[in-house]
Amino acid sequence: MPNDTNYAALPLEELLAAEKSNRKNQLLSAGTIGFLVGVMVYGLVKNGFGFLYLAIPLFLIAMIYRSSQAQKQTLAQIRREIEARRAA
Repeated sequence: MPNDTNYAALPLEELLAAEKSNRKNQLLSAGTIGFLVGVMVYGLVKNGFGFLYLAIPLFLIAMIYRSSQAQKQTLAQIRREIEARRAA
């Protein structure tokens, strides 16, 4: 998922809004991963090893983690632009 947004062209208010939105998305991703880990632990304790309780949550965790890494890079780019604007 490449990010084609030119953050240098956005006003400071939009950069701050984008930063806030990105932080919310990261928090949601972390919460979802935590929930899926809970599902895995519950499934293991209750039913033992099974495809439903291990493979599916692991696949979803991997997908969310990959997306989260892209969000982290975007957030770093936004923060660099905000700092450059505040320093100028």
